[in-house]
Amino acid sequence: MQELPHMADTRPNFLVFITDQHRADHLSCMGNPVLRTPNIDAIAARGRRYEKFYVSTPICMPNRATLFTGRMPSLHGAHCNGAPLALSANTLTELLRCDGYRTELVGKVHLQNMTGRPAAMERNCPSGLRHPPESHREAWLGLWRDGRYDQENTALWQDNPAHQLDLPYYGFEKVRLCTMHGDVVGGEWRRWAGQMLPDLAALIGPANASPDQRYTVPQGYRTRLPEEYYPTTFVEQHTVAALESCADDRSKPFFLVSSFPDPHHPFTPPGHYWDLYDPDEIMPPSSLAARECPASPVLDHMRARHLAGGENRQGTTPFIVDAREACEAIALSYGMIAMIDDAVGRIMARLQALDLAENTIVIFMSDHGDFMGDHGLMLKSALHYQGLVRVPFIWSEPGMAAPGHPTRALHSTLDFGRTILARAGIAPFWGMQGRDMAPSLADPEAAGHDALLIEEDGHETGMGFSAPVRVRTLMTARHRLSIYDDTDWAELYDLENDPDEMSNLVDDPAHASLRSACFERLSRLMTSLADRSPFPIGRA
Repeated sequence: MQELPHMADTRPNFLVFITDQHRADHLSCMGNPVLRTPNIDAIAARGRRYEKFYVSTPICMPNRATLFTGRMPSLHGAHCNGAPLALSANTLTELLRCDGYRTELVGKVHLQNMTGRPAAMERNCPSGLRHPPESHREAWLGLWRDGRYDQENTALWQDNPAHQLDLPYYGFEKVRLCTMHGDVVGGEWRRWAGQMLPDLAALIGPANASPDQRYTVPQGYRTRLPEEYYPTTFVEQHTVAALESCADDRSKPFFLVSSFPDPHHPFTPPGHYWDLYDPDEIMPPSSLAARECPASPVLDHMRARHLAGGENRQGTTPFIVDAREACEAIALSYGMIAMIDDAVGRIMARLQALDLAENTIVIFMSDHGDFMGDHGLMLKSALHYQGLVRVPFIWSEPGMAAPGHPTRALHSTLDFGRTILARAGIAPFWGMQGRDMAPSLADPEAAGHDALLIEEDGHETGMGFSAPVRVRTLMTARHRLSIYDDTDWAELYDLENDPDEMSNLVDDPAHASLRSACFERLSRLMTSLADRSPFPIGRA
């Protein structure tokens, strides 16, 4: 295996930027003709950009849990939104902390529930049977009784001035927490902004928005919150403060995560970022108005519901948009990304000024993607189109071979933890999955995985499914196969000849051998990713 050059015989620092619903094609370094992200581009020019980097699941909580555990959602337990990561779960952050790293996060964590609302699913009891006691209704006794699982509850942060996280929090020794999205973020941001803006409550949310008749996209509104108090500014300023603290005490290397709640719905870029991009200059996705071949039962259901006026366009479940609404959402998302790019530029400038850059690995990545008008859809769930599952990933390290050369090596968020630990010289814990990305970091032509697994467990019923959907996807360099447990319907696309995923080949007799090979590859991949933890404690 090729090795990366080690920097001055010291353990490297890590500065990790994480954005939220951010598609791989929504960065100018990915070839987008409109969006300008010069500061993120500069990181890519000094490092390695991954053109085929995928999520392990396109849902917030489980994918973030995979990032920090290096385990698939079906293993680490936070398999869907609403199921928090167990406080007893081992994380790469814990291993770094045990090795002497300073661990800190600014912004969105989302390893526990943020809303304070009850679960969307109900625990059903078969007719004629009795529920076991509340303490015995899960597969593991004592689950959720090993500590506090209300720590990110936005309502508690707002209503109780004494509410704080129990530190270390999943291995992070210090956290400056943001919860939720747009201009209605909670957690520590709300307290920070409220100290400077006594009328904060009158400036945020759709009820207080400035009127702008040009925009009709659902969940898009012009916030009255000034740029200097927007959550992106909070993340920037506290990331800079964390770097300054690290520079003052260089006795430990640092692992610092700068996690932006944007881009995400509601679409609320503040100040001049609202007008930075014109929807009239945006091209709608080419798949928006076209019809799939053969017809998709999920999309047909959603379109029929849309025409009947029965969809919720103000929540978190996917809904149908027209071309104008899609272009507005893209333009506003570009504004949010541009604000993040400016913040990243100022953070990177401070990293350089503090003389920390030469020993710091910088990573830029995203939580998951968004339909953003693909096939006429907005938001995320179930249908694993490329805009939802392929995300930005950039690794920049001083002394890299072939800096600025992208790679098409196939990797996913499952590989993040193992790669960080390997670069820090730390062995993974037993049961950590994924693969060290060192070969493709050293050589852009090196291969990655030959196939990836993407999982999704839904937490509420929708999109025409009769139960919360469960999806398993095989992703190769050329093909995508997705299967659903609530229906016989499946998807198979040739991404080389059909990048918009319009022609489903799964029932095409001419592609029967391809279907068979993909199903076999998926079953073998799922077998290889079954849990090997715990390690046996003796010979039976």
